[in-house]
Amino acid sequence: MLIADEFFLIAHNDSRGNAKLHPAATGLGLAGALLGELILFGQITVSGGLVTVLDRRPPPDALAHTVLDQLIGESQHQSVRTWLSFLAQTATTSVGERLARAGVLRRQESRRLLRTSVSYVPIDLNVVAWPATRLRALLERPDPPGVPDAVLLGLVCAAGLSREVLWSAGPRAHHRLGVLIPALPAPLRELVAHTEAAVGAAVLRGVP
Repeated sequence: MLIADEFFLIAHNDSRGNAKLHPAATGLGLAGALLGELILFGQITVSGGLVTVLDRRPPPDALAHTVLDQLIGESQHQSVRTWLSFLAQTATTSVGERLARAGVLRRQESRRLLRTSVSYVPIDLNVVAWPATRLRALLERPDPPGVPDAVLLGLVCAAGLSREVLWSAGPRAHHRLGVLIPALPAPLRELVAHTEAAVGAAVLRGVP
């Protein structure tokens, strides 16, 4: 799974697919993960608060391709915070649909009065629980996690989801998490910092 997929499952780890976070935090965390995927693919970089496209060739994932096309099509907008806010508006649906296409979740519509709401329900609870369990196990091991897992952990912390990973972890895991994020490559470290700041600002403003 790509990092936005695993972030989604950690943020919606229950039998009904309910989010464990404020909706703004969920969206911004997923937006950060989608930008992180493009950094890991080598398509973009982040520096000085700006997003720069490095490679316009289509990435291997369809959703990543869509996000890259948006970045290219709106090249006058380069602020990381602007892109986090923009992508957050649709990130939950976009990543939920990607997981539904992959057979991990089932799209479920419910109608109340004049409004239809969509949720993404786990097909197998063990699959949904696995990302948090996997990260917790990685933090307990002597060898450091790879960069994709480290940036996922950074975004999990930035969005306020660290308890989902650390709830039964020992002192080694807590210490490891504290040193992993500062050691990320600079573009990913900056992305995590901007995501954390955006989440904090949105929750304080009470953004729905």
